[in-house]
Amino acid sequence: MIANRFFNREISWLEFNGRVLEEAEDSRNPLLERVKFLSIFHSNLDEFYMIRVSGLQEQVEAGYIERSRDGLSPTDQLVAVRELAAGQNRRAWQLWNHELQPCLEREGIVIRDYTTLSHKERTSLKRYYEKDIYPILTPLAVDPSHPFPLISNLSLNLAVVIDGKDKSVKFARVKIPPTLPRLVRTPNPRGKDTLDAPVHYTWLEDIVADNLGSLFRKMAVVSAYPFRVIRDTDIEIREDEAGDLLQGIERVLRRRRFGSVARLDITESMPGHIRELLLKHLETDPADCFETEGRLGMSAIGALADIDRPDLKVVPYRPRLPARMREDVDIFETVRAQDVLLHHPFDSFSPVVTLITAAASDPDVLAIKQTIYRVGTNSPVVAALQQASDKGKQVTVIVELKARFDEENNLEWARSLEAAGVHVVYSDIAFKVHCKLLMIVRREARKVQRYIHLSTGNYNARTATQYTDLGLLTSDPIIADDVSALFNALTGYSEDQSYRKLLVSPGGIRKGLYHRIEREIEHARSGGTGRLVFKMNALTDFDFAERLYDASRAGVSIDLIVRGSCCLAPGIPGLSDTIRVRSIVGRFLEHDRVFFFQNGGAEEVYLGSADLMPRNLDRRYEALFPVEDPYLKRWIIDTYLGAYLKDSSSARILNGDGTYVRVAPEGRDPVNAQRWFMERERSYGQEDSKTR
Repeated sequence: MIANRFFNREISWLEFNGRVLEEAEDSRNPLLERVKFLSIFHSNLDEFYMIRVSGLQEQVEAGYIERSRDGLSPTDQLVAVRELAAGQNRRAWQLWNHELQPCLEREGIVIRDYTTLSHKERTSLKRYYEKDIYPILTPLAVDPSHPFPLISNLSLNLAVVIDGKDKSVKFARVKIPPTLPRLVRTPNPRGKDTLDAPVHYTWLEDIVADNLGSLFRKMAVVSAYPFRVIRDTDIEIREDEAGDLLQGIERVLRRRRFGSVARLDITESMPGHIRELLLKHLETDPADCFETEGRLGMSAIGALADIDRPDLKVVPYRPRLPARMREDVDIFETVRAQDVLLHHPFDSFSPVVTLITAAASDPDVLAIKQTIYRVGTNSPVVAALQQASDKGKQVTVIVELKARFDEENNLEWARSLEAAGVHVVYSDIAFKVHCKLLMIVRREARKVQRYIHLSTGNYNARTATQYTDLGLLTSDPIIADDVSALFNALTGYSEDQSYRKLLVSPGGIRKGLYHRIEREIEHARSGGTGRLVFKMNALTDFDFAERLYDASRAGVSIDLIVRGSCCLAPGIPGLSDTIRVRSIVGRFLEHDRVFFFQNGGAEEVYLGSADLMPRNLDRRYEALFPVEDPYLKRWIIDTYLGAYLKDSSSARILNGDGTYVRVAPEGRDPVNAQRWFMERERSYGQEDSKTR
């Protein structure tokens, strides 16, 4: 038995977050970009504890001792996770205290300790406290007649020690208002704001701590210590308690704020008796109490990236508008003539919005059907759907209310769409709808024509500028038939699984990809060559990894571009000799999923919404769709995948022992795939159909 047959998912994810931290450590990145990456690192770690670590804790508490196929029990995983996370936190604090904060100060962005502020500055901040902070605060006493208060998830709090009139020591909790900025701009020491004046900030919790006397009048505030709680937020809706899915989601949102404690964050200055009091009342394992040498909730430093200092940021990038997608062209005619591939964020998301907007006002459009997973706030897509309904179109929207951390936003959109007359369908309780589908039905020359948009990413105009995704616009009648059938399955009782071009989960993607991997194995065994290139966010399905091991033993050449967790061990003699795994973390979040099969020269390319994870393959509605236009297919194989496989700037290679190492740059000009796409105009044969 090979020792490292599989890597643990949780440890692999932490290694990914370590690569995010490396971007913050990389001095080649602009200063505020490094601050942004450090903020993302902390935010990622919070979410990891809310979802993954809390799940491990529940398994341990339930006495679950069975080992996963990576060889680790839940207890083993918790121990490893705590150790690795603690080490990464120490690195993060070292970076902030000794490098980033001093660099910011040299650039005139100064976060000052409250004790260093002058009397004049404190007086000014006191006025801010009295006007904007004090009315929000609610001190909560803790004593026999006042039970320990419920501490909400991610809240920052002060544990306040008070000396009362009777000389007894009392304890209270004050919550720092999450609705106010953590970093508060302090008055300019020069007396007025000028372009060259330093920008000074101080921490909100320090302002509150300095003014606690206003909350505990005629009592002596002895001390105050910040603490922060991260709770289990992975609360599922049970089928037997969700007769009304909307009400079920609302209950989940209320319960999520007070799930079991996954981690307690405190500062090193907190005395032992206060720490013990918190551990007792929060029912927290001491092993899940993290002491830090600095501030809590450091994702807040991401606000610094909004400072107007372009000299400290990456050069703004404006997405291109493909020539065939100009605003003055008939978008229906364009898509009818030729498939269009959009590569976000390098290509603008506006053609997708234009398509839906045009459909909303076009008198020949009869119906619009769409899935919504994450659309963000002030969505132009939702506005267009509401307009289409107002115009009398038949509009059907499948809203995934269970999209984690977007439930509240999606609940709001669902209700506003229903109010506009849109037929809103909610996803199955057991299966999330994660596929990205849009279908427009239009009457043209005595027939009905369907226009389809399929994507690897969400219908979210904001994230389309931050994530890499691929979208296909097509009027292919067979794909349109498949999409129609899938919509019928999502909205009704159809169990038809006979899709001709799409691979659809649950079940169909696993079966379809297995078949194509087996085909590559047969090509290799029959004396030909087998070749696979997959790009995805995560590979954590052990059975799928076994199929790739089988392919490697047969001699198939396999390249995997996996941004995050990867359970497969590459380069192991006799197991995975021909498998190479790389991860790319860059300016934009790598989010597209691409599956290439050489197929003996009859190459196939599939794009879609699914990662190679059990939930995506077996417990979600997902769709992979083929790219069949020869020019677009050639561009994906040679240019798109080629750029990522040549990346020698942002790429890290996964070794067989689970460690990642940066690719050694070749020559003077290392390849950075994302920068390459930003700097070069597209040339994949779709700009002018006359050139074919």
